Amino acid sequence: MSEFSVCILIPCRNHAAALAGVLENLEKTQLDIIVIDDASDAGDAKLIDALPAKFPRVTLLRHTENKGKGVAVVTGFREASRRGFSHALQIDADGQHDAGAVPAFLAEAKKFPEALISGKPIYDSSVPKGRLYGRYVTHAWVWFQTLSFQIEDSMCGLRVYPLAPVMRLLGRRNVGAFMDFDTDIIVRLFWENVPVRFLPVRVIYPEGGRSNFRSFRDNARISLMHARLVCEMPFRLPALFFKKISAGKNDTHWSEIKERRGVFGIRVLLFVYAFFGRRVFRALLFCVISFYRLTGRRAREASADYLRRLKIFADARGVALPEKLSTQRHFLNFGESLLDKIAAWRGEFSPAEFAVIKDAQVDRVLGEKRGALILASHLGNFEFCRALAARGGLKINILTFTEHAEQFNRLLHELAPDSGINLISTKTLGPETAILLREKIDAGEWVAITADRTSATNPGRLTRVDFLGAPAAFPQGAFVLAAALRCPVFLVFGLKESGGKKIRIDFFADPLEIRRSTRTGDLERETRRFAEKLEENCLRAPLDWFNFYNFWENKNVYSGNEH
Repeated sequence: MSEFSVCILIPCRNHAAALAGVLENLEKTQLDIIVIDDASDAGDAKLIDALPAKFPRVTLLRHTENKGKGVAVVTGFREASRRGFSHALQIDADGQHDAGAVPAFLAEAKKFPEALISGKPIYDSSVPKGRLYGRYVTHAWVWFQTLSFQIEDSMCGLRVYPLAPVMRLLGRRNVGAFMDFDTDIIVRLFWENVPVRFLPVRVIYPEGGRSNFRSFRDNARISLMHARLVCEMPFRLPALFFKKISAGKNDTHWSEIKERRGVFGIRVLLFVYAFFGRRVFRALLFCVISFYRLTGRRAREASADYLRRLKIFADARGVALPEKLSTQRHFLNFGESLLDKIAAWRGEFSPAEFAVIKDAQVDRVLGEKRGALILASHLGNFEFCRALAARGGLKINILTFTEHAEQFNRLLHELAPDSGINLISTKTLGPETAILLREKIDAGEWVAITADRTSATNPGRLTRVDFLGAPAAFPQGAFVLAAALRCPVFLVFGLKESGGKKIRIDFFADPLEIRRSTRTGDLERETRRFAEKLEENCLRAPLDWFNFYNFWENKNVYSGNEH
């Protein structure tokens, strides 16, 4: 767009008092404001009539009969377009959205003028639980309708719309007229390849606040809107598939890929799982996983490459693999692991369901109640360790490099306050982290760190050893940390083998020795031992390997679907 000019749209029905407060907060923007009164009652209409005199930048439009929020916003769009604005910032009149966030939204829109900028609500305790959980269901439907997690919130009442694509869309079809408008238009603009960006915004539900949302009527309209969108999906699938495939073309290090499932997404999964049960959820997950297998070419190729290498490795050693191998079964096994994670988080697994296999040296350390370091991996399901912790009265701290660790901690505590699992977030393996972990181990707790993905902070610090018949890169950080902590080191694998769920605890070292004078050779020796244990357990549970990228590539970059 050659010029960026924006006005503010405020649809209103019977929110005269709250609207006055919103306008006071928006005065400082010095922008033209279009208020669309959607046939408010006489008392509110009279108060709204007086607002343009108090706020000179306000233009008042009025519907003589109630047509719905969606129609009111569209009326505003048409007026803004007629007056030559390129963008319209729409904010609800009820005062729930923090008007102080408006400058950030305007700056983002100016920086990305082709995009729809939407709020991502941050709620406080005032939010009604029914409304909150209803949003989860709508968001899950939207992710299905777009085959994407890019729409992080589909119902927020604070957005900046680029008017050119909006008017093209409205010229071809109608969108939701009432409370179904926000979701309907954002999905349709996504289908039209309009980029969508999100900014956080605080949302409150004032005590005694008035709402125009009518539970039965508007939920019925929203349900019908979702039905229409789903019915249109078959005609959108080719474009959605192309967008999906195009989005995954660039190779990046696994740690640079944005997580598709944040804590909010996990809460949605938990809600759907709890409401519909495991059987329905498995059917839904089957569709999702099959889709990602079809569209995730690099992840699919990485799966096929791993299975091919494993078959050759097993044949060379005369080992018969316990199950048939295929990329489809590999992907579906990953989907089943997600179900098991949810079940573990919800405390549905009893410790008695797991066979814990360990040797005498592990029992010795447990008997001495000493802390230990676990070298974990992406082979199997580490969430099974919840059962291990429950059975042994252990406290297991998992070192993670993700930004969501604190939120996941709160979520895990809500689901299973006595799980014995704690996440520790860190960006580097520096002295402060080592001191914290030392304190945990001295207190008799266990610390887990993955040792099969190159470091997010030091991707160049690698040791290459043979894994399934070819050199692969492993991070040095986990082994250096193990040596520095001078404590027992175990390998733990939570596997679904042919004989059932098993937690295998292998003694690795006590302590792990890496000397300065022989550092390179010591690191290679310990990494090779770790790789050999990975190979051994891959043969036991070949479809439990969940590194869906080219593990043997020289740069060891991430090149598949993030999971």
